[in-house]
Amino acid sequence: MIALSLAEIAEVVGGQTHDIPDPSVQVTGPVVRDSREVQPGSLFVAFVGERVDGHDYADAVVQAGAVALLASRPVGVPAIVVDDVQSALGALARHVVRRLGTTLVALTGSAGKTSTKDLIAQVLSRKAPTVFTPGSFNNEIGLPLTALSATAETRFLVLEMGARGIGHIRYLTDLTPPKIGLVLNVGTAHIGEFGGREQIAQAKGELVEALPSAEDGGAAILNADDPLVRAMASRTKAKVILFGESGEADVRAENVRLTDSGQPAFSLHTPSGCSEVTMRLYGEHHVSNALAAAAVAHELGMSADEIATALSEAGSLSRWRMEVTERPDGVTIVNDAYNANPESMRAALRALAAMGKGRRTWAVLGKMAELGDEALAEHDAVGRLAVRLNVGKLVAVGGREASWLQLGAYNEGSWGEESVHVSDAQAAVDLLRSELRPGDVVLVKASRSVGLESVAQALIETGAEGEVAAR
Repeated sequence: MIALSLAEIAEVVGGQTHDIPDPSVQVTGPVVRDSREVQPGSLFVAFVGERVDGHDYADAVVQAGAVALLASRPVGVPAIVVDDVQSALGALARHVVRRLGTTLVALTGSAGKTSTKDLIAQVLSRKAPTVFTPGSFNNEIGLPLTALSATAETRFLVLEMGARGIGHIRYLTDLTPPKIGLVLNVGTAHIGEFGGREQIAQAKGELVEALPSAEDGGAAILNADDPLVRAMASRTKAKVILFGESGEADVRAENVRLTDSGQPAFSLHTPSGCSEVTMRLYGEHHVSNALAAAAVAHELGMSADEIATALSEAGSLSRWRMEVTERPDGVTIVNDAYNANPESMRAALRALAAMGKGRRTWAVLGKMAELGDEALAEHDAVGRLAVRLNVGKLVAVGGREASWLQLGAYNEGSWGEESVHVSDAQAAVDLLRSELRPGDVVLVKASRSVGLESVAQALIETGAEGEVAAR
């Protein structure tokens, strides 16, 4: 964060200083909410959670180098006390972003936000210092913490914005007003909470409504291949830039294909030129993500060749998202267990099919959460798709939703041992350990609450143990 005195911070957040002998002391380190991340010069934000109260760590964080706490009550060590810690954190982020004058890029969408954010960050960092959201740190706490990690040297600030209802993105854009806003897609993720795709579109479109006018440099980057996103052009006064595979897209892909290993390649077309891209990531769904990143980079002055080189060299920065591990025995584990919705589940299955050409494939799948009334139909459809893509074996893990996955596969024609329903992650691990053979490809995917990353990790460790035993 840019250096600010405790007195200035107290004024910005409307707080009272307590046990601070010298209010001119500056915060020169990061603003953190995890006591393990405190560094000399830090400001520690004391949240009260369901199980942990940050105020309880007051003495420890000061001993570790924090100059003060942002707290909701006096704690006997230097603290700025406010009525609402979350609101105060947001006010501080708003103040710092406005002082910096950094070009702020914000993105949202039902699927692919984190992967696209990682691509944008890697491309823009080729041009100038870039700060971006770690992982999917995209809510009312994570977003301001990310913004506060920007410094005077930061040229681009790339922020992922999540939403679970109308008004959420409006709140986030008020904290960190974007200059460039990107909407990836409107899908069925969290549809149970929103109440329908139209409501999701209404919420996601709050991002483009917050942009400055075209005359003031505002740019709305919209997916030309998604009608609900494309329609958001009428909701913004910013310049509109379309990306996608549509011939009407300003930034588009042609000759899309997958390599033998399942990595996408395409011809990138921009208003200023064309170039070839072959990605290191896996799955055709990354083409849309790459085009979105390319549109942002082009708007910020990068050439087609510069963008193509950066996209071709970009990797995955966030764990458990199409994370590919090759075991010594030739088994390939694809850990995509961070989260799941119908769109990302279909994309991952298609990637598995592409990667598994000539090899035996396994889809280890669990429930997709927060689908409301659509849950049965969507799980059934994913099970059926696995069969249509000739996935060798479906292992549905967990309770009712997993049984719907398996039933969909069965009704599509997956009989006998081709699909199986197991009770939990350990049962899936036991089954795979007994039946995997060299050369198999295994996809592991479910909503975060299922915790299927443990399956992927167990299978990776099994391969490592086998290598040691062979030696």
